[in-house]
Amino acid sequence: MSMPLYYLEQRRNKLIILFDLDGTLIDSTDAIVSTFHHSFDVHDYTHPSDKEIMALIGYPLDIMYRELGVDETKIWDFVATYKEEYRKISTQKTQLLVCAKEAVLRASEFATLGIVTTKTGRYSEILMEHFGLMQYFEVLIGREHVENPKPHAQPILKAIESLDTQGREIWMIGDTKLDLLSAKNAGVNSIAVLSGYDDEDTLKKFTDRVLRDALEAVEYLKSRKKQHI
Repeated sequence: MSMPLYYLEQRRNKLIILFDLDGTLIDSTDAIVSTFHHSFDVHDYTHPSDKEIMALIGYPLDIMYRELGVDETKIWDFVATYKEEYRKISTQKTQLLVCAKEAVLRASEFATLGIVTTKTGRYSEILMEHFGLMQYFEVLIGREHVENPKPHAQPILKAIESLDTQGREIWMIGDTKLDLLSAKNAGVNSIAVLSGYDDEDTLKKFTDRVLRDALEAVEYLKSRKKQHI
């Protein structure tokens, strides 16, 4: 049986909101930094500083290790070690950011939600299940789902290809320039949040909308949607 026109229109009028994870909805800094140090221990390499690791959060693991000075021939060994350890400790050492749960719940009332991250999608899904939030997302795109990670457009385009986008605004909410550049490259709207890893001056170079956190971003989109009804 076909869906009544009223419900089709109601669905089309919904926004699509794509969230980054690290620094946008979750704080996994402790998990990431400790797992990096674990991998440098295992492979008997000189450790980078916490600050050097944190400055690269948001990039794919192979790029992070390359920037941290790991020899090209050993990068994927480091990545494998990282993933094995991260799988064990991620839920214990990751927290939801303040108001992140409220942001997701409120957004689900008026938008279709997705996640676009450079984290491994399988582990991201486990984390969101752990926090009781995975049910609110219709799509999750992780590093293994694309050939070209953010800032390339592919992760966002991959996320929305499975969604009904006809007549609907699409927004990406993220905390780094990688999220904003990916949104620009994919031709979608973006909001930067200050709850993560890039500072305000950096974020302002890539979007006109810089807000405090995911909840403020969601409230902005909710109020904006009402003005356009």
